Amino acid sequence: MEISKLSIIIPAYNESETIHLILNKIKKVELINGIAKEIIVINDFSTDDTKKHILSYIEVNSELDIRYFEHTKNKGKGAAIHTGISHASGECLIIQDADLEYDPEEYNRLLKPIYDGFADVVYGSRFMGSQPHRVLFFWHTIGNKFLTSLSNMLSNLNLTDMETCYKLFKTNIIQDIKLKESRFGFEPEVTMKISKIPKIRIYEVGISYYGRTYEEGKKIGWRDGFRAIYCILKYSISN
Repeated sequence: MEISKLSIIIPAYNESETIHLILNKIKKVELINGIAKEIIVINDFSTDDTKKHILSYIEVNSELDIRYFEHTKNKGKGAAIHTGISHASGECLIIQDADLEYDPEEYNRLLKPIYDGFADVVYGSRFMGSQPHRVLFFWHTIGNKFLTSLSNMLSNLNLTDMETCYKLFKTNIIQDIKLKESRFGFEPEVTMKISKIPKIRIYEVGISYYGRTYEEGKKIGWRDGFRAIYCILKYSISN
């Protein structure tokens, strides 16, 4: 598939300490075959200096294609992703958290199956391959594997990491899906919905993971796990 531009969607909520760092990492990435980068940052009504840091970064790095949007109230990560998807103009798009848990240097790893004409959607799995992974929470890992297994049973997929942030889509495919979940239900909802698309080609590639602790800013908790179960069950039987 010919890809001239990759849209990179960054939902940001109170990420003033890391937003410039992740933008620097994206800036340094050289995509395969000269693919251009469109960076779409969505400030989900942050209460810290996230907005100031983003606008300052854009001013200093005017050569970059950075588009900034903001919500007038906090709507949730899923809603921020919806905003980014609606404004994406690249042939492909990827979700990028504003923290430093995922490494933009691995974009090419995810792009390759689509660029080579094999895939329509590529998930970056934290449980495949030999890339470095920070050792953190046992019960988070068990919960993730449970959610992925439940999703697989109801979607008939064999993913290893449904909850991964790194999901790369052909833009026309994801823009045609009506997404409803405004918070952390985005991951199971989009997975269940793409699984229903006839002849969809979904691939996984192994990625690294530099996870954060709660003290370092990790936001997902046990309530989000129960919401994920609800979303898997809900979207397995409805659109």
